[in-house]
Amino acid sequence: MGKNEKTSLGRALVKHHNHMIQETKEKGKSYKDQHKKVLESVTEVSDIDAIIEQAEEAERLFAIHHDSATPVPINMDTGSSSSGITAKEWKEQRMREEALHASSLQVPRRPHWTPKMNVEQLDANERQAFLTWRRKLASLEENEKLVLTPFEKNLDIWRQLWRVLERSDLIVMVVDARDPLFYRCPDLEAYAQEIDEHKKTMLLVNKADLLPSYVREKWAEYFSRNNILFVFWSAKAATATLEGKPLKEQWRAPDTSHKTDNPAVKVYGRDELLARLKLEALEIVKMRKSRGVSATSAESHREQVVVGFVGYPNVGKSSTINALVGQKRTGVTSTPGKTKHFQTLIISEDLMLCDCPGLVFPSFSSSRYEMIASGVLPIDRMTEHREAIKVVAERVPRHAIEDVYNISLPKPKSYEPQSRPPLASELLRTYCLSRGYVASSGLPDETRAARQILKDYIEGKLPHFAMPPEITRDDENETADDNMGAETREGSQPEEEGKEATGLGLGLDQVLDDLSSFDLANGIGSNKKKQHKKSHRKQ
Repeated sequence: MGKNEKTSLGRALVKHHNHMIQETKEKGKSYKDQHKKVLESVTEVSDIDAIIEQAEEAERLFAIHHDSATPVPINMDTGSSSSGITAKEWKEQRMREEALHASSLQVPRRPHWTPKMNVEQLDANERQAFLTWRRKLASLEENEKLVLTPFEKNLDIWRQLWRVLERSDLIVMVVDARDPLFYRCPDLEAYAQEIDEHKKTMLLVNKADLLPSYVREKWAEYFSRNNILFVFWSAKAATATLEGKPLKEQWRAPDTSHKTDNPAVKVYGRDELLARLKLEALEIVKMRKSRGVSATSAESHREQVVVGFVGYPNVGKSSTINALVGQKRTGVTSTPGKTKHFQTLIISEDLMLCDCPGLVFPSFSSSRYEMIASGVLPIDRMTEHREAIKVVAERVPRHAIEDVYNISLPKPKSYEPQSRPPLASELLRTYCLSRGYVASSGLPDETRAARQILKDYIEGKLPHFAMPPEITRDDENETADDNMGAETREGSQPEEEGKEATGLGLGLDQVLDDLSSFDLANGIGSNKKKQHKKSHRKQ
């Protein structure tokens, strides 16, 4: 009896022990699934996925707060009121609607929290606030006169931004020098002021070595006129100087044709930028202390000033961090979204850098293809390659494309405006012929050509840049003097209009002949098979 009792007791203990191990494994697995998943940027979801996602989130929040979740109204009116409107009127209405709803394009705010809140309560509040933000943007998308670009839809990515903004004294928004306003988010600057009125935002205009000096002068005047703190910078040039190697890209050579003594126009070096960041951050801390603002417990025990780096993907945040640190500390790739979590890097005893993952902010101003051409969205997600190449062809001058690729693009026909940019099909087919890109079907491999052209456009091999808005007449005259080709094109407009007007009377046969001659010139079509058939019949 005693032996059997000992045996049964031992089996019960072993069974209980195994049961506890199994419960521990299940808890650990669920914890990993909920909290340890790899962050992934989500900028585009289908309509049905968005509906399912919002419904599941609302149902989960309803179980926590019965009174806080409100049903999402569904607009069943599919009728369009835009019939009978010209393209010009449609564009004017769209611009008015964008100006009217510009204040609605906000960065999601982190709800108020205290250290006494537990993890579940904090998570529920953040999800509720994020869902409310998503609903506001969904209501904008229902407006047929507004086109909302893809934006970040992953709450965990926005949480990284919240933490970087809260712990940073100086916010550095990294932008591409070729179009700074495209990458600038004014509401992010306003949000930083809401967190702490003493926080400042600096525009770090990266890739400034791709701009001529006279263009940098125009942008410096625009930033100064609008009280925007800015610095011109080139991460690649600073890295090459630090390593003692020449720049591989020949198109990044310094512009010596237009010399200037303006210190605001110069491109900062590594040591100069570190000194400037440290100076601006220390001024913010001194101002906060002079006004008697009480710091948090974390800030009071912190010895270094913190500079946070934020911005769109693929603008050079990680490259800038590596150049400032002096060694590779963050991953760098041409694919947007390499950085997944924010990370802090200690530069010295009194300076700390904080790198934030790149975020795609909501905007009205651009299309999906413009965002792909600008490097914000990955090229791998490109479905309509001709639409993306169309953006490149419209921004880069015809002669610049021909010089870079050593090709000759088809000239406009007699009935077309002579100054029109090359068509996407013309550029892709000519590039394929010059490089020998042929798909398995025997046609030009336009997808491969589009990827390479977009890569060259993003890296700066194809020269392009945007001029600042609100340019005065004097500035326009100066720009016209620097670019005599613009005056020549303006003077030839009446002649082009006359050619276009006379071309309206061309017959259909002449147009078809032009199209067939273009196809034959580019190897698209051939009459060899027809000739072979005729010769075979004669035999």
